[in-house]
Amino acid sequence: MPTTNVERFVGAPRANVFRALLDARSVRTWMVPDGMSSRVLEFDPRVGGRFRISLTYDRPTEAGKTTAHTDTFHGVFARLVPDREVVQTVEFETEDPDLRGEMTVTYTLVDAPGGTTVTARHENLPPGLSPRDNETGFRMALAKLARLNERAAED
Repeated sequence: MPTTNVERFVGAPRANVFRALLDARSVRTWMVPDGMSSRVLEFDPRVGGRFRISLTYDRPTEAGKTTAHTDTFHGVFARLVPDREVVQTVEFETEDPDLRGEMTVTYTLVDAPGGTTVTARHENLPPGLSPRDNETGFRMALAKLARLNERAAED
């Protein structure tokens, strides 16, 4: 099954970036591609804790994976290494067999001059999920993560 990897520099300390990965309000802000809005339905950021998030397309012409215009997914926090790593298992809520299956998302944080390098690895993409589209969405989300953290560092 395909894997995507996206790397992004964030001009903020690792601890700040780690907190943004585990804060429901922050996740609602950054973990959403352009052209969509996010609702965090459930969020328990501890090992074994569950989360559930819905992303809704802003344009009514876009087709969702779960409903006509929405992608809903749920998962579990599988591993948390403070200030270094977040590992999640994730599944789309869908009737489409080509979009079903458990995926693994790993965020790795490494010190970099002036901030943190974040690497997002998305493993076991189902056959109906385009790796290119997945990578594009992750790039958008990580850009928002960077802006969120860099704005907070300025305050």
